[in-house]
Amino acid sequence: MSVLELRDVNVFYGDFQALFSLSLTIEEGQTFAVIGANGAGKSTMLKTVAGVLRPRSGHVLFEGETVDHVSAHDRVSMGISLVPEGRRVFPSLTVEENLLIGAYRGREGDWDLESVYELFPLLKPLSKRQSASLSGGEQQALAIGRALMSNPRLVLLDEVSLGLAPVVIKRIYEAMEELPGRGTTILVVEQDVQHVLTVADHVACFLEGRISLQGTPGELSPDDITAAYFGI
Repeated sequence: MSVLELRDVNVFYGDFQALFSLSLTIEEGQTFAVIGANGAGKSTMLKTVAGVLRPRSGHVLFEGETVDHVSAHDRVSMGISLVPEGRRVFPSLTVEENLLIGAYRGREGDWDLESVYELFPLLKPLSKRQSASLSGGEQQALAIGRALMSNPRLVLLDEVSLGLAPVVIKRIYEAMEELPGRGTTILVVEQDVQHVLTVADHVACFLEGRISLQGTPGELSPDDITAAYFGI
């Protein structure tokens, strides 16, 4: 059974349509990458899966059950966790307090403070520092760790490399490679095509709210991806 399925999903902002009959399926343990230019509908799709936006038509299914009318916070309880673009950590709280907030729904699982610090060792010595004082890379690690503290079945990552130094991006992607082995399925939105293809099992390219190309990284040539990315 698939972890996530979108069936003919149409999403609007007022009268503006952002997603057009979008359909995709993500299997358990996959790292599914969505690439595309700004305005292609990638973040809209993640917000729809997370429950922040609702489709005007079509359906979102999580582990075989329709969740169209399930609230965002109840989707966290079901096992869906979003790492939003821009990190969105709580600046006045410490690193550890941010992480503990991630566990507020009380889902059982292997992720706790110890395992998050194991995945991101840089966070442990910073545990008592306010998150506002962290670098962009440290905040991104914290945001991912906070999402993992909810013990998600599916983690949604929005633009994980945005604004980060290459050495930090490398560490974030190394951490991402470990997650499927710990029972976490990943849906990652990314503009950095080169990095995301190194971890993805499947990739879909979005163009103007539609899927313009999809397949495994080994099936898709750089020319195919460029053409789909820019609509050539």
